[in-house]
Amino acid sequence: MADSEIPETGSRGSCDQEQVAMDKLTPDRRSRNMRQIRGKNTVPELRVRRLCREIGFSGYRIHRKDLPGKPDLAWIGRKLAIFVHGCFWHGHGCAEGIRKPKTNLDYWIPKITRNQQRDAEDIAALRAADWVVIVVWECELSEIDCLTKKLQRFLSFKASGPNAK
Repeated sequence: MADSEIPETGSRGSCDQEQVAMDKLTPDRRSRNMRQIRGKNTVPELRVRRLCREIGFSGYRIHRKDLPGKPDLAWIGRKLAIFVHGCFWHGHGCAEGIRKPKTNLDYWIPKITRNQQRDAEDIAALRAADWVVIVVWECELSEIDCLTKKLQRFLSFKASGPNAK
């Protein structure tokens, strides 16, 4: 058994015992795993960038700190922004997004809710500044043809006027 695993003990299924999900990793190992999860340049984000280039839309800027929410891709002159969100981390309605963590619910549920609130605020702030914004969800990467069409429609859009959508 690896040093990072904790053996399970006790009986399962007893009617008078509360069932609690047990983390099979030590707290130190779980902490190391969580620290390695990236916030920028994730695999889904890199795939969306590559797809944008493949369909002829380069010239974007990444993670602009001067824009609300630091969009993953932004075409500054055209005021177009794309956020690439992980379904779990941002609480998407797909199977992965509605999955509940097995441990530390008191932390994760409010954390995901805060992420959703912050996402909505960032998108609203960009739109108030006449940006056109879309979110690409991680689960959309499994349907590459649909995602390609979505990106082509979005990137062909020419923003005009206040709050153009």
